[in-house]
Amino acid sequence: MKFPLLFGLVLAFALISCRNTAQTTVQFSKLPVISDDSLLTLVEYQTFRYFWDRAEPNSGMACERVNANDIYPENDKNVITTGGSGFGFMAVLAGIERGFVSREKAMLRFEKNVEFLKKADRFHGAWPHWLNGETGKVRPFGTKDDGADLVETSYMMQGLLCVRQYYKNGNEREKKLAADIDQLWRGVEWSWFTQGGKDVIYWHWSPKYGWEMNFPVEGYNECLILYVMAASSPTYPVGADAYHLGWARNGGIMNDAEAYGYKMNLKHNGAPKYGGPLFWAHYSYLGLDPRNLEDKYANYWDHNVSQTMINYNWCVENPKKFKGYSPNCWGLTASYSHNFYAGHAPGMENDLGVITPSAAVSSLPYSPEQSMNAIRYFYHDLGSQLWGDYGFYDAFSLDDNWFPKQYLAIDQGPEIVMIENYRTGLLWKLFMSCPEVKSGLGVLGFKGFSKE
Repeated sequence: MKFPLLFGLVLAFALISCRNTAQTTVQFSKLPVISDDSLLTLVEYQTFRYFWDRAEPNSGMACERVNANDIYPENDKNVITTGGSGFGFMAVLAGIERGFVSREKAMLRFEKNVEFLKKADRFHGAWPHWLNGETGKVRPFGTKDDGADLVETSYMMQGLLCVRQYYKNGNEREKKLAADIDQLWRGVEWSWFTQGGKDVIYWHWSPKYGWEMNFPVEGYNECLILYVMAASSPTYPVGADAYHLGWARNGGIMNDAEAYGYKMNLKHNGAPKYGGPLFWAHYSYLGLDPRNLEDKYANYWDHNVSQTMINYNWCVENPKKFKGYSPNCWGLTASYSHNFYAGHAPGMENDLGVITPSAAVSSLPYSPEQSMNAIRYFYHDLGSQLWGDYGFYDAFSLDDNWFPKQYLAIDQGPEIVMIENYRTGLLWKLFMSCPEVKSGLGVLGFKGFSKE
C-alpha cells in the first residue's frame, strides 16, 4: 500500500486545503433526466475531455490534477502523472470509438506522447511517478521517490500496449507509432527491479538513494498488473517465483473472510475483512480482463465483485451514520479528502464520510444496477454541485456540505475506461490481444493461458 507516500507527498507539495468549514446548506441545481445510455455516453465524453482538452500542453500527457477554478500551487500546473497518463491513453481510445475525436487526430496526440516519453527521464527503462511536462525531468513524488516507479510504469505500459494494438495494423505512420511503443515496452528492465534475482519485485529505485525505500510489492492491493507486465516482458522477464513467493507471499495472500455474505478470498493489505479502497478493483483491470481470470489463489472476477458489493453494503448500512449515504450514494476509494487526500475504505477508521464518484462509476462492470443508480443520483440529483466540465468532481461529503471542484487523473481515467469496458469490452479486448500478455499469464499459472 502506498498511502503513507500519498499522504506525505500531498502535504509536501502544499495542496490547497479544500475543506469547506462553513456548515451552510448546499443548494443543488438538478440536471435534466436523460436515458441511461445517453447518460453513460455523456459521462464518457465529459471525462474524456479531462485527458484531451486539459492535457499538459507540451507533452500532451495527463495533468496530475485539475482544479475547476485553475487554482494551483506554484509550478504545479505542469506536473504530469505517468500512471494517470496510461489511463488517459485508454480514455482517448474509447473517445475514438465513441466519435469524440478522430482516429487521425488521436494518432497525432499519441505521437506527441511517445516522442515526449522517449526523451523523458527513465531509470532502467522505468518512468518516475511524476514528470515535468515542460522538461521531461523527474518531479520527485517524495524525498527518496525521485527515480523509477515500477508500478506507475506498469499502468503506463498497460495503456501504451492498448494503443499499440489499436494501430499496429494501420497505415505506415500508424505502424511506426506501434513500433515506437514496442521499443518503449522492450526498454523496461523489469527483472532489474528484483535486486539481483530476489523472489519479489521492488516498487522504487532512486539514482541518489538506490534501494533505500525498500518497498517489495506484495499482495493483495492494486499491483497485480505489475507482475503480469513483468512476466510478459519479451526482453527483461521476471519468473513465476517472484509472483508466488513475493506477490502471493508463498500462499499468505489467501484469506478466509466474509462480510455481508460475500467472501474475500484474497487478503487485502491492511483490510482483510472489508477490502481496501475500490481502486484496487480498477487499476489492474483497466486492460487486464478480469472475466474468467483465475489462478490458484482466486477467481478475480468473483473477487472484484465481492469487494465492490462489500463496499456498497457498508455504505448502505452506514455504521458511522454519515448524512447522505444510501443505496444511490455510495463508493469509498482513495481520493481528495478533508485533509488533502485519504484512502477511504469500509471500516470504522477508514470511512471518513467522503464519497468518491469514481468508486461506484468505475465499478459498473461489477455492480451494474448499484453503479447505475449511483451515476443517476450523482448526475440528476446532486447536479451542478458535483458535475463540471470534465465529469464528476473527485469527491464530496454531504455530511459536511463539502464539494471541492477538483479532479484527479487517477480517478477520472478508470471511470471512462470501465464504462467502455462494460459497454463494449474495448480496452479488455485490446490488452488481452497482446501475445506477450497471454504468455505472461501462462508463466504465472493463470488458467487457460499457455507459456508459449
